[in-house]
Amino acid sequence: GGMATVYLAEDIKHRRKVAIKVLRPELAASIGSERFLREIEIAAQLTHPHILALHDSGEADGFLYYVMPFVEGESLRAKLGREKQLSVEEAVSIATSVAKALAYAHRHGVIHRDIKPANILLHDGQPMVADFGIALAVRAAGGERLTETGLSLGTPQYMSPEQASGDREVDGRSDLYSLGCVLFEMLTGEPPHSGPTVQAVIAKLLTDKPRPVTELRETVPVHVAATVHKALAKLPADRFVGSAEFARALMDPHSVPASPRVAPTREGRLRSGLGRPGWGLVGLLCVSTLAAGLMAGRWLSPEASRRVIRAPISASTGSPMPIARRPGFYQGSSIAISPEGDRLVFVGGTDSETQLFLRPLAVLQSTPIPGTEEALAPFF
Repeated sequence: GGMATVYLAEDIKHRRKVAIKVLRPELAASIGSERFLREIEIAAQLTHPHILALHDSGEADGFLYYVMPFVEGESLRAKLGREKQLSVEEAVSIATSVAKALAYAHRHGVIHRDIKPANILLHDGQPMVADFGIALAVRAAGGERLTETGLSLGTPQYMSPEQASGDREVDGRSDLYSLGCVLFEMLTGEPPHSGPTVQAVIAKLLTDKPRPVTELRETVPVHVAATVHKALAKLPADRFVGSAEFARALMDPHSVPASPRVAPTREGRLRSGLGRPGWGLVGLLCVSTLAAGLMAGRWLSPEASRRVIRAPISASTGSPMPIARRPGFYQGSSIAISPEGDRLVFVGGTDSETQLFLRPLAVLQSTPIPGTEEALAPFF
């Protein structure tokens, strides 16, 4: 690895296999042993089901080392190398478990700084995050002298923009960005940014927006894709407040975080009810006519506000089935506009499963209303 060489060893006292990581000699000489061992004690305090424990650490003949349990399994890096893409369910499960581990560590003031597939080990199908706090210990112990070793703390494809910019002080949102990169790769088969050199990758992650997940894989649910892209925001302030919030958003299909990076796809329109068979052009024309009529009435009223609401609606492609021909479709009113004229509620879903969706007319994102399954004829 970039910082250490890993050995499989036997703990003679406890009769168990362990992994010993020995820091690169030039790195060990640069940072010194005393402070590194003091800093690594912080990581040793972490106890969580998805964090690989730290058994021991020390110095021998000038070599700095630390000891971890040997995981009989494989790394996520090896699994992705073999399978390239994971099922949506498995990818979300792994990311959620890692997010919970991050939330625990961040509460205890420990930032990982190097979340990547190689540091996520799979033990009996359960992810275990390795090397927690090691990068921080190296950084704290080595200080500015690290530049002499040519060592970059973090892996370019999974590094947050603030890390890539050289910020010394990063918080948990940096780890969250890296986890977003890992989830992006589990879903699409490639990291958000890649390039022939480290400099090319860093330039992309600082300036380019990653491609929408649903453009690369249409079967990814809208709320999962939106969660990924919110975690990949360039500015830490635009990401989730913490890893626990990220985990909740992944698991809740009704939670669709606002993200301008998620381009509307056919599946996204199907889920929002604005591209499904039976809505098509007929439904969209109804919505547009109702909204235009209401806004015109407000404009002509002398006491009404002169505020203009812009509400662009994109029609779906293909040959939609008219509403009247849809078997079992309710023929009553399926659209309701708020008295203020700024919100729209409509029936969306599929022929067999319907639900009410709420959409402010000034934006393109609609949100399912919890508890309205099989509801019809909405009204304000």
